[in-house]
Amino acid sequence: MADTLTPALPRLEDLQHWTWVLGRAQQMMLEHGLDLMEHVPSAPPFGMLLDPTPAVRASADFWADTMQLWQRFLDPAHAEPFVETTEQARDKRFKAPQWREDPIFDFLRQSYFVIADHMLRNVEALEHVDERQKDQIRFATKGFIDAMSPSNFPATNPQVIEKIVETKGENLLKGLQHMLQDMAKGQMTQTAAGAFELGRNLAMTPGKVVKRTPLYELIQYSPTTDEVLETPLVIFPPWINRFYILDLTPEKSFIRWAVDQGITVFVVSWRSADASMKDVVWDDYVERGQIDAIDTVRELLGVEGVHTIGYCVAGTTLAATLAVLAARDQAEKVKSATFFTAQVDFADAGELRVFVDDDQLAMIRSLSAEGFLDGRYMAATFNLLRGRDLIWNYVTNNYLMGQDYAPFDLLHWNSDVTNLPAAWHLSYLTDLYRDNKLIAPGALSIGGTPIDLSKVRTPSYIQAGREDHIAPPKSVWKMTHHFSGPHRFVLAGSGHIAGVVNPPAAKKYQYWTNSSPADSLETFLESASETSGSWWPDWLRWLAGIDGAKTTTNGARVPGMGALAAITEAPGEYVRTR
Repeated sequence: MADTLTPALPRLEDLQHWTWVLGRAQQMMLEHGLDLMEHVPSAPPFGMLLDPTPAVRASADFWADTMQLWQRFLDPAHAEPFVETTEQARDKRFKAPQWREDPIFDFLRQSYFVIADHMLRNVEALEHVDERQKDQIRFATKGFIDAMSPSNFPATNPQVIEKIVETKGENLLKGLQHMLQDMAKGQMTQTAAGAFELGRNLAMTPGKVVKRTPLYELIQYSPTTDEVLETPLVIFPPWINRFYILDLTPEKSFIRWAVDQGITVFVVSWRSADASMKDVVWDDYVERGQIDAIDTVRELLGVEGVHTIGYCVAGTTLAATLAVLAARDQAEKVKSATFFTAQVDFADAGELRVFVDDDQLAMIRSLSAEGFLDGRYMAATFNLLRGRDLIWNYVTNNYLMGQDYAPFDLLHWNSDVTNLPAAWHLSYLTDLYRDNKLIAPGALSIGGTPIDLSKVRTPSYIQAGREDHIAPPKSVWKMTHHFSGPHRFVLAGSGHIAGVVNPPAAKKYQYWTNSSPADSLETFLESASETSGSWWPDWLRWLAGIDGAKTTTNGARVPGMGALAAITEAPGEYVRTR
């Protein structure tokens, strides 16, 4: 049976053809670079523009590496061993032993790594190309490399070949069924359907909706302690996604944890956009969203100010809110501001900037004729940022292998898309990502109030994720340069989601802090202290240090017992609206 599962050795013509494919790919990359140079506006004549030496050297290096590949394949006993990089060794696409134990598939794996490495090096070697244009070329090249992985094709993936033999091809039929179902709904499936339901095994923290507006629902959570911090907490999640990323299963819920620590917690649940929201702009999310929610909680509980949290885009908006309140002499309404992976300076905003050019903006306009952008577009964009994990992984496992989808709460949330108001989304991309206006005093205004981040003196806790691909830590760090008030910067292990949703009980990852002044993230890290586990307790100590006064849990501290009657049970209605 084992012999039946082992693919036959390829013919010499097949190996020669594979070598030609590798060489042709390298040649095409070089030709593309030369062609690009010739068409750069205002570029000097071609002869003055490009020293051919790097191109010749790149070609020579590539063929030298290719010859080493052949020597390892034909005469492995006398060839130098293939030395993997750390990233290559950890590549989950090739973790199956067949990729190393079988000479044919080992050759394919090594060949793939060689061509990928040289293609990326050629991109970095491009000269006289605008940096944004190089970013686009780099992103496209990485996408092409991920797409062309031998793990993505039945004939070059040993596990798929074995599965075809084992199931007599039924895995491909099942995979085809998965693919057709995804095409019908216009979105790639990432987790088992029906495995999760809001209120049943997600978003289960007890609470009530105490206010509903055309823009948001305000949820107040039921206390679990006899005493609570006098200053309540208002959380603003990103409206690009559903709020329950902070209230997943009870074991992972930041909201439940915060309530159990004796905090009166409110969360804004944003409404998914429809045609009625075609005129909604950023001003509305600040004035009718964040400031309105802050004032509502202050009046409900009779407190001067609130603690706030802004996650991702809602953190960017929270920064603008603080600047507006400062300009209106109302800064006391917010006693502290915590930022989860949020940016205000978009000069180094990472690969998302690739999607902000005239062609991309024109496409978004064409997709938003009814006044809102379908959330599936944004979901696809974020998936492209991690195409290897969020696209090709499912192509291989669920389309080629025909495997059933595994239940995964985080991926259920990731697929639960939210529509965006088109006018706001376009202005956000142009004013912030493209033109970086938020850091320029007076370049933007809200309700006629100019925004100047340097006027913000509110104590802030700024959290970044070390491996964040959406809000890179270097970009998040820049927030420390634009506020005037005291701040605490914390770099958490992992990325945009897992770096935030990391409960202490999980005992995962780590975080870095540094009380010494630092003018850059690199300087911060040089003498930073590393602590194992979750940063949540560090944030709680910081919050108590801002205002540790406590009060008894009664009256309006209980949802529905104050001036605002309960409308419905948490998690509310807006979170269920597609």
